[in-house]
Amino acid sequence: MSKSRAEAAAGAPGILLRYLQEQNRPYSAQDVFGNLQREHGLGKAAVVKALEQLAQQGRIREKTYGKQKIYFADQDQFDTVSDADLHGLDAKIAALTAKVQSLQQSCRHMEAELKELTSALTTPEMQREIQELRKECACYTERLKNIKAATNHVTPEEKEKVYSERQKYCKEWRKRKRMATELCDAILEGYPKSKKQFFEEVGIETDEDYNVTLPDP
Repeated sequence: MSKSRAEAAAGAPGILLRYLQEQNRPYSAQDVFGNLQREHGLGKAAVVKALEQLAQQGRIREKTYGKQKIYFADQDQFDTVSDADLHGLDAKIAALTAKVQSLQQSCRHMEAELKELTSALTTPEMQREIQELRKECACYTERLKNIKAATNHVTPEEKEKVYSERQKYCKEWRKRKRMATELCDAILEGYPKSKKQFFEEVGIETDEDYNVTLPDP
């Protein structure tokens, strides 16, 4: 055992006694070791030995639950607390709990605000964004100006005529395609070869050969 570890072990009873009195709650040897090893450099064996020594001396109390021993401060050394004092402590705890909750809520609001601010554009970025938007507006304004100045506008009547003629020709297209399909199907019922061979021999070209799709009605 190193000199520093030996010194820590020698002072372990005093450290553990003071810790249990200050916390005034039950702990296992493992709990005490885990809570104090970083601060005081105590080994687990030294903690177990010191707790057993303190219990034997009657300076702390020891309870056994199954295979585990629990250690806590001797309650006889503490003053008896009246009901009024307990109610006062409960009220104080409630007030502190409410304060903690309020502070936590404030922290959440501040975190949300901070997140919003960090995700927002900086002043230089906003200035560049405004310049880009102004350029786009100028382009659209110029485009609109050219459209209004043009003399080849299509009147509503002309537009309606074009749509009407398109509908008429698409209807005729659909009608003739259906007639051609029915005629070819009738011939193919008695044709000894495949449909593809028939089209090649006759020289029939379909819309599908040129990736042409009949528009919706």
